[in-house]
Amino acid sequence: MAVQKGIVIGGGAFAGLALALAVRQGLGPDVPVVVADPALAMRPSRDPRASAIVAACRRMFAAIGVWDAVAAESQPILDMVVTDSKIDDATRPTFLTFAGEVEPGEPFAHMVENRLLIDELVQRAEAAGIDLRATPVTNFDTRPGGVSVTLGDGSVIEAALLVAADGARSKLRERAGIATHGWDYDQSGIVVTVGHERDHEGRAEEHFLPAGPFAILPLKGNRSSLVWTEKRRDAERIVALPEDEFHTELERRFGLHLGEVKALDKPRAFPLGYFVARSFIGERLALIGDAAHVIHPIAGQGLNMGLKDVAALAETIVDAARLGMDFGGPDVLERYQRWRRFDTMSMGVATNALNFLFSNDLPFVRSIRDIGLGIVDRLPPLKGAFIKQAAGLSGEVPRLLRGEAL
Repeated sequence: MAVQKGIVIGGGAFAGLALALAVRQGLGPDVPVVVADPALAMRPSRDPRASAIVAACRRMFAAIGVWDAVAAESQPILDMVVTDSKIDDATRPTFLTFAGEVEPGEPFAHMVENRLLIDELVQRAEAAGIDLRATPVTNFDTRPGGVSVTLGDGSVIEAALLVAADGARSKLRERAGIATHGWDYDQSGIVVTVGHERDHEGRAEEHFLPAGPFAILPLKGNRSSLVWTEKRRDAERIVALPEDEFHTELERRFGLHLGEVKALDKPRAFPLGYFVARSFIGERLALIGDAAHVIHPIAGQGLNMGLKDVAALAETIVDAARLGMDFGGPDVLERYQRWRRFDTMSMGVATNALNFLFSNDLPFVRSIRDIGLGIVDRLPPLKGAFIKQAAGLSGEVPRLLRGEAL
């Protein structure tokens, strides 16, 4: 049976599921919402990774009824230190420290294991009556009054809007003919969870090493999630090492300040690049998350940028529907694009600049960046502005990111 004036979301990861819940909350059951993704069949999630959820996005998860279920297993980031050194330096001088609160009692970010958050999003979506289909979107055809969406099981859904939330290699973006611009960094991010003897006390660390940032992000218990940047060829070599040799490479970078360290899962390397879609919208189509933009993980903002897309698009859709407007129409989608485009481009410029400054060992550049870090560390108002920006609470903040229901 055809679904009229609904929304089809191609992609059932964080962004797609969060958008489905936000729209259902704002518009109720009268507007059908379908989420289509083969990965929905793989339950419970086995994703071994963890993500930093900044304060604004945590507020959104609370507003859509998800956060309480994962809060007890999340690890607040209570403070952060930034160092700049070579791998074999005897000491790692701290150039910058951040207190971890955006408001009294509210950390600027939490670390959450992906599998816990994904499973809760799926459960909440099912409870809300969202139609979850474990099949991909294979085709779509637009017309003035709507879009016909064909799924992998052969079913056809008539909707007002199709949302591409299907990742960096988005087939929906490609099918719409939306080009991207950007470049490859010739770097890979090695991701692995480690255990250590001593308590991290909620401290995140960012060691700027010659090959790129080595981030230690605290998890519940004596565990941390690492995001470790290397040249692509070196990363491939490191993740292929035998366990004892990998441990040696890990210890050289991690150090012994938390006691003995051990990898708890198999390290994996992900190629790093930067790209932005030339348009975040098409006819009856909106792009969110990695389908719209991919940035360097140096600032830990990739997932959070996608969740900001969710908050902006959900508010745009709900406001338009309440005014009796066609929420898949060009004027409505253009509002979403204007809202997100500048922030996305600004973050892209910032992460590119940071990667250039901190992923090299040029003596002059090292001197300039260390002086700059030291100046920032001595200016509390500037540090406060950086924390607010990193927490997603600067600029025109959508209601969900302020913790307000739609």
